Amino acid sequence: MSAAADHQRRRSEKNMIFANDDVSICANCGKEGSDVKNTCNKCKQVVYCNAACKKKHRHKHKKDCEEHRRQAAEVHDEKLFKQPPVEDCPICFLRMPYIDTGSQYMTCCGKVICTGCIYAPVYDDQGNELAKKTCPFCRASRPSSDEEALENIKKRVEANDPHAIYRLGLDYMEGSCGLPQDYKKALELWHQAAELGYTPTYLSIGHAYDFGEGVEVDENKATYYYELAAMGGDVCARHNLGIDEARAGNWERALKHLMMAVEGGKSDSLKAIQKLYSNGYATKDDYNTALQLYQTYLGEIKSVQRDKAAAADEDNCY
Repeated sequence: MSAAADHQRRRSEKNMIFANDDVSICANCGKEGSDVKNTCNKCKQVVYCNAACKKKHRHKHKKDCEEHRRQAAEVHDEKLFKQPPVEDCPICFLRMPYIDTGSQYMTCCGKVICTGCIYAPVYDDQGNELAKKTCPFCRASRPSSDEEALENIKKRVEANDPHAIYRLGLDYMEGSCGLPQDYKKALELWHQAAELGYTPTYLSIGHAYDFGEGVEVDENKATYYYELAAMGGDVCARHNLGIDEARAGNWERALKHLMMAVEGGKSDSLKAIQKLYSNGYATKDDYNTALQLYQTYLGEIKSVQRDKAAAADEDNCY
């Protein structure tokens, strides 16, 4: 490390908020026990004892502030544009389709299973074929009504199953399965599911802020939750971020988001990239790459049983 770089590092460290023993030091005068409410509004990395010190130090802090924000943006983008591993069906071990109609949450055991495995015959350990409405994973009888499915979900909720908590939130949001429509309760459940590590629920929270469902419209919060969902592998959230970046004229970032969404199976993102190409904001190579990624996805999710399930169009709502 050069002397200049080392000096810059030590200077930045000096101006950082010191969290040890809850002691904070004013970046301007060095006074301990400064008011954390007087943190730099932009980088959030330095604290001042009062508004006067904050204003006085503004010019000196400007360069460091820009550097803090640049570094924070780089770290954020590294996380944001990292593609998480894909999810496989726990029975056939083929890549799970991203669309809801390609898989199903089993309220009996809490597993998400592809429709191909749900459609395929289920056998016991003696080789005897079981009834059609039998879970292919745990062999339990599948619920025959919304009410029975709801009871199963509530049992899974009591066991702290985050997917079940998310599903119960959906029922409250839609007012389905005999539950009253309650946006506040839905958001409460979704936040609970997110805290337990179920990242797809961030898409629903972001959607609520995007369209004002149970909360005031807040585009910044919507983007924040869409990003959390995208980092967890949610393709729809990734597509939404790409469209928002395109509307803002950030074509490179839009293309990165949309390309990742195509890789995850989002056909709408493929159409969006085609439109970017038509309007001169993406190259022919970009569009060809997107086509190849989508074909790869289709190849990875394809199976004979899934095709049969789609053709049969069975009612697998439970």
